[in-house]
Amino acid sequence: MKTQMQKEMILEKLKENGCRITRQRKLILDIILEEDCNCCKEIFYKASKKDECIGAATVYRMVNMLEEIGAISRKNMYKVAYSPNCLLENACTVVLDDESSYNLSAKEWNEVIRRGLNACGYLKDQGIESVTIAGCECEEKTC
Repeated sequence: MKTQMQKEMILEKLKENGCRITRQRKLILDIILEEDCNCCKEIFYKASKKDECIGAATVYRMVNMLEEIGAISRKNMYKVAYSPNCLLENACTVVLDDESSYNLSAKEWNEVIRRGLNACGYLKDQGIESVTIAGCECEEKTC
């Protein structure tokens, strides 16, 4: 569910920037969001297995577009970007067990993580460089 929400937010941002949303671009985005890729070549390899008509240039252009809108960062190779200075409005969606949900901007998400780490005694004088969240594959919603 998290990946689907991220995908929808990223696709919306691409549309706002005048990008046509093609089947191949959706495929590339799915690979980036669902798999652990370290470079464009690896994304291309996985995408070409699913669609042999896809070209390397398509992958490189899509990765560049995603980087331009702030959805990914090459520094944290193809993980969804996280930054206290990011202007992304819907960086994180939190769904609670009573079905209420909160859409947090990147700045708000940064503050939640920072305060949580402070409260637990993990954060001293450091800043947060990045946050990676692993998907839960449990049958129950107890993760």
